[in-house]
Amino acid sequence: MQACNSNVDPPSVSATIGERQNTLDTIIGENSNLCLPSVSATIGKLQKPLNVIVSEGSGLETISNGIGFRQQGGKSHFIRSDTVRTTIYDLPTEILSEIFFYCLPKHEHLSPESRLAPILLTTICRRWREVAVGFPRLWCNPQLDVKQADWQKRALCYNTWLSRSRGCPLSLRLNCHTDWSELQALLQPYLQQISSLTIEFFACDGPFMMEDFHRLKNLTIRQSALDRARVINRSLSKLPVNLRSINLTDMMFDRERLNFFGDSAWAHLTHVEIAISGVDAFPQILHLCPNVSFLMITGMFHLTRTAELAITHTNLHTLHIYGYLLFNPTENFGLFNVVTLPNLRVVKVDRIGTWPHEEFKAFLMRSKCPLEKLIFGDGVSSTAQPQEEYATLLPSLKVITPKPLTISRRL
Repeated sequence: MQACNSNVDPPSVSATIGERQNTLDTIIGENSNLCLPSVSATIGKLQKPLNVIVSEGSGLETISNGIGFRQQGGKSHFIRSDTVRTTIYDLPTEILSEIFFYCLPKHEHLSPESRLAPILLTTICRRWREVAVGFPRLWCNPQLDVKQADWQKRALCYNTWLSRSRGCPLSLRLNCHTDWSELQALLQPYLQQISSLTIEFFACDGPFMMEDFHRLKNLTIRQSALDRARVINRSLSKLPVNLRSINLTDMMFDRERLNFFGDSAWAHLTHVEIAISGVDAFPQILHLCPNVSFLMITGMFHLTRTAELAITHTNLHTLHIYGYLLFNPTENFGLFNVVTLPNLRVVKVDRIGTWPHEEFKAFLMRSKCPLEKLIFGDGVSSTAQPQEEYATLLPSLKVITPKPLTISRRL
C-alpha cells in the first residue's frame, strides 16, 4: 500500500476531449443530481474554451481526468498555459466535483492508492485538493486491508480516508488477516455510517461483533483458503436489527450448521443468498428467515436421511436455485416436497440437471401460488409436455427457456 499523500508522476492519458465534453453533458443531464442555474449558464461558455485547448496550435493532444499533458522528449509534462487556467481552474466547484466522481476507478470498493483517484486528485494542485477533500461522495467506498504489518501506518491512512466521508453512508470492504481488535478502534467512530459491508476472512481468529453495526443493511461474507467456520458462525449469531440483505454464497451451510443460529438472529432478513449442502437445509433457511422475500440457494442439493419438517412460508416471492446435482437425475429432487409457498411469483433454476416436473407440479397444486415466471437457465433439462401442464394449472404463467445455440457460417 502506498502512502496517502505521496507525490506521483502524471497518469497516462485515458480520455479524449470528446469524452470529457460528453461527461460534462452527462453531469447536467438526467443522471445528475445537480439542479443549479449556474451550471446550465456556465456549460455553454465552457465548451468553446475546451475546444480551444485542443486546437492544432495549442500542442495539447488529449485530456486525462481534466489535466492537460504535452509530449516532449518522450516524457509527459503538465500544461500550465493561461488557456488551461482560465477553463479547467475556473470550473464551478459543483461541476468539478461531479467530474471527479466520474474519474473514480470502476470498482465497487477503492484501495487507497496514490496513483488512483480519489487520492490522485488531491496531489494536482491546492484547488483540486480542496474540492476533492470536500466532496464526501469520493470517499464512501473504501477497501481496507487489515494486517498486522505496518498497521499503525495503515490505520492513519484509513482514518484519513474515512473522515473525509463526513457522515455519509459508507460501503466498506474489509480484508481481514488479523483479529477484530486491530480494527475495532479504527471503525468505532464510523459504525453508524456503515450501510453496506463486505468481509473477506483470510486468517482472522476472532469473531466480528456484527450487532455493533446498527445502520448496516447489506452484508456479504467471504472466506479464502482456510476454513473459518467457527469465526464466521459466531459473527453471524447476532446480526444488526436493521440488516435486510445477506450474501453467504462463498461458504457451505448444511442443516447442522444452520441449527447453530437462533431463530431471532435472521428473522428480519428479506434478501438472502446462501450456499447449502443437502436439500434439508432449504426448509431450515425458510424457518430461520420468516420475512425473506428473495432467496437464492446455490451448492449441492443431494438427498439426506434427515427427517424434514413441512413448512409454509408466506413471504417468499422469488426463488433462484443454482447448483450441481450429486445424485442420479432419475431420483426425486426433494427440494419442493416439504415446502408450501403460497405467494411465490418467480422461480429461476440453473444447472440442476433434470427438472423434477411431477414434484414441482404437486408443489404448485399444494401452494396455490400466483406464479408468474418459471425461468430455466443453462444446465436444466425439461420437455415441452411439463410446460403445457403448467399452463393448464396457471394460465398466466410464463415459462422461459434458454435460446438454442446457433452457429453461423460465412461462406
